[in-house]
Amino acid sequence: MRLYRVAVPVSDIAAARAFYELVLGMAADDTVPTRLYFHCGGTILATVDWTVEGRGGMRPNIDHVYFATAELEAVHERATAAGARDVTPIQVQPWGERSFYCGDPDGNPLCFVDDTTLFLGQGAEWS
Repeated sequence: MRLYRVAVPVSDIAAARAFYELVLGMAADDTVPTRLYFHCGGTILATVDWTVEGRGGMRPNIDHVYFATAELEAVHERATAAGARDVTPIQVQPWGERSFYCGDPDGNPLCFVDDTTLFLGQGAEWS
């Protein structure tokens, strides 16, 4: 089994396109008018226009979507330039990951991690 898509609710698909294209550094696949697909390795990030798909009140995801990147500093700069909410400094976390946290324009929590420091859950002192 594999994870192939993660959906993130958005209230304005045009604003989501501008934000995610800048931060992720890639063009959106806009095959579906109410969704944008960002092909991130083997997993698709799908931004879903909650207001058009008739899902009721839009609420952001409750927890972070994590991205691994080889260009953490550049992504941090792009997130700041794109108007990400609550951008933290890049820090080394207690579990060894070098990362930063922020929110998209709708408040969906995101985390970007240096791909050379990924903690994958195996071999931890507490495991």
